[in-house]
This record gives sequence, structure tokens and C-alpha cells, in this order.
Amino acid sequence: MAWRLFFSNLKNPPKTTLQSLFSSSSSSATPIQNPNLPQTPPTPKTQLSPISSPFPSPLPINRKPNSPLTSKQRKKKLSKNKKKNSPRKNPINHQSKPIHHFEKIVERDAFFRFLTRTKDFLSRQPDHILLLDEAGKLHRELGFPRGRKVARFVERHPSLLQLYRHSDGKVWLGFTDLMEDLLVEEQTIFDSNFDSRVSTIRKLLMISAQRRIPLSKIHHCRHLFGIPNDIRDRVLDYPDYFRVVVEGDGKRILELVEWDPALAVSSLEREFIADEDGAKRSFKFKLAHGKDLNLDEDDERRLNLLNTLPLVSPYSDGSELKPWSLEAEKYRVGVLHEFLSLTLEMRASIHHIVEFKEEFNLTKHTYQMLVKQPRAFHLAGTEMNWTVFLRDGYGDDGVLKEKDPQVVFNERLYRKTSLCYCKKGHEMGGSAPCLCVLAFMDKMNSG
Repeated sequence: MAWRLFFSNLKNPPKTTLQSLFSSSSSSATPIQNPNLPQTPPTPKTQLSPISSPFPSPLPINRKPNSPLTSKQRKKKLSKNKKKNSPRKNPINHQSKPIHHFEKIVERDAFFRFLTRTKDFLSRQPDHILLLDEAGKLHRELGFPRGRKVARFVERHPSLLQLYRHSDGKVWLGFTDLMEDLLVEEQTIFDSNFDSRVSTIRKLLMISAQRRIPLSKIHHCRHLFGIPNDIRDRVLDYPDYFRVVVEGDGKRILELVEWDPALAVSSLEREFIADEDGAKRSFKFKLAHGKDLNLDEDDERRLNLLNTLPLVSPYSDGSELKPWSLEAEKYRVGVLHEFLSLTLEMRASIHHIVEFKEEFNLTKHTYQMLVKQPRAFHLAGTEMNWTVFLRDGYGDDGVLKEKDPQVVFNERLYRKTSLCYCKKGHEMGGSAPCLCVLAFMDKMNSG
């Protein structure tokens, strides 16, 4: 506003009057000063530029374009806006050369999670059908991300799942005729192999603390061991092996009735009998020593064997061991090794392992314990959802050495899909599976 007033005064100069001259002369007169008082220097008059404002600036203007303060603040702001690495994407295995066939198996499970969970949930529904509106709310039970449309995931498996409109105008989710036939075949596999599943449950009880496990935990991890959905009722048919105890809060606990010495032999002990040198190389518990010894690789291996052997059997009583002793760590490693050997595919998610934390006397340092045994275990996946593989159960090409009939059935089920689970996003029409799926499954079946 000051420059507008200035230029307006230039266009319309004020008229000089007698009163204005008198006021100017009076203002310029020197005031009378007392000689007895200290003299104060006169204040200099500030001359205003034609364009500058007569009012003082509230903030100093920094005219340096590249001052170090502003650049530092800019870097700090950029670092705050930078997205941090998410544990959903960060790999759990930070090795420079990860084992890719284990990572591919984890990717395959992630893609088929919707199919396996939907098959398990719909098979327990009346007539094997479910309203599409209700299915959209069951993201956890059906295995699809929250907020996504369930119809898009159904379109991935048109040969196994279908959507149809009823006479009442509502859309329903159900199985195709091919899927119904596969369910009948799977039930036959459950019935024919149930005796071996009973032995698996007995061994689980024998390696657990106090020889008892809640039935809910066994039911939750039933797919790891090929156990049917009606396991809660079937265990009652074996009173010589199991006992069901109902606690005060209503929780049903499965207890072991009789100890069987024939089953109390771990897979590592059987491997030690067949290949002693290979079993010795599976685990390594380092013995601390000084660098002054100058040990070579062979001498260090022999020294570590003194600390590694003898191993502690997972079927021993681990409650008597000190929690942070070397024997307790050997016991926990042996329990996890035996637990993974009882699964169908020699692997388990960390969430399933933590499910048995109290029964297996596991600690919060389970990850560090597994990392120290790279020859026995391999970790694949992300930091939020990672899987532990038992390396002895797989060949060098990532194929299981021994396949259970349930594993063979699952691979046949995966071949029926029509969309590739790899990141290329290949898609083919009809019920023909993607070529990448066929190539991977053929490689899996070649073993």
C-alpha cells in the first residue's frame, strides 16, 4: 500500500498552504536543551526508498539460496517422508544367495491360500454353498485380503469354484462338479492313512511337555500333518492311546494314555544310524576359543564336535534342564527337528511353531536358534510370515525326497488352476492351467 500512496502523491502533489509551512518550520526548529543535563546524540533520520515499505519487516529475509541450514532441513524432511521397509516385504533370509526353490514354494502357498482355505471352509457348510455377500465378510476364513472382492479370487479357479444366481436373485458361491469329485477322493485318502496320523499325534504328545496338548491346537494345525477335520471326534475311538480331559474353562485337552518306546526314536537318531557322518554335520554348536590357537577348518570342526555331541533326544524330559544351558538349546533344536519331520512337507510356518510354544518349551530366541543351524534348517519368506524348512527332507532341486499321498493329491489340485501364481501374471482361457504352473508342478513330480 505504501508504493500506491507514493505514486498517487506524485500524480496529485499536495498544495502548499500557510499552515503547512508553519508546521514544517516548527517541526524543523531546534528544541531548547538544558545545559545541566547530559547531551544525547540526535537520532539519524532513515530515508525511505520509493518502493520500500515504511513499516519494519516482521521476519528477516535470508537471501542466500543455498544456505546450509535450509539444505539440512530439506534432507531431514525428505528422510521423514521416505517410506520405511515393511516387514511384509523384507525377506527373512538376508543371505546374498538365497535358495530360490524354497522361496518359490512359499510363493506357491501364498497364491493357493484362498483355494485351500475356501475348500476347507465350504466343505463344512451345508450343501457346500455360501452366499456371496456373506463370503465377502469372511476374509480371514477364506484367505483373501481384507477389503478385496471375493469374486475376483473365485475367477482365478473357474474349474474348481463357481458363482451362480439362485431363483431368489441372490448370488451363491459353491464347488464345481470336478471339485466335488476331488473332495470324495481326499476323504478316501484321509480314511486310508488315518492309522499313520494316529501315530503322528502320539509322537507329538510324547515330545510335548507333560504329554498333553489342547485339541484346538491340533485341529488348527491339522493340514500340516494331514489330519482330517473331524479329529476331535475320531480320537475318542482310540481310548488305548488318547484321553480327552475337559478343564474348568471348557478347554478340551488331549493326553497320552501310554508311553510307547518303539515310537520314542527320533528321525535324527535313525539318520545317525544310517549315516553317522551326515548326522554329525547337520548341527553345529560352536565352542568358544581364543584366536591364539590358530586352528584350521578341520581342527575347528573337531573342536566343535566336542561341544555338539552328544545330542539331547526330543523324547527326553526337557523340564529338568536349565533354560539357558547348552543342553536346553540342544533339546529345543531336537524338538523342532522332530516336529518338522512329522509334517507332510517337512516344513511349517512360524505361526504354527509358536502355536506349540508352551508344549515345546520354546523361548523368544527361537529365530536366533534356527539361524545358528543353517545346515539343518532354512528360513524362507518375509519377516512377518516366514517358513522353516527341514533341509534333510528336500533334494538339491527343492523336491521332497518322500511324498505322502496327501501331498500328491494337493499337487494334483494345484494343477487344476487356470492362473499362474508367479509374478508374471500369465493367464490362459478355459480350465487349462498356466504353463508356468505345469512346468513347476512337473518339476515337483519328477522327484
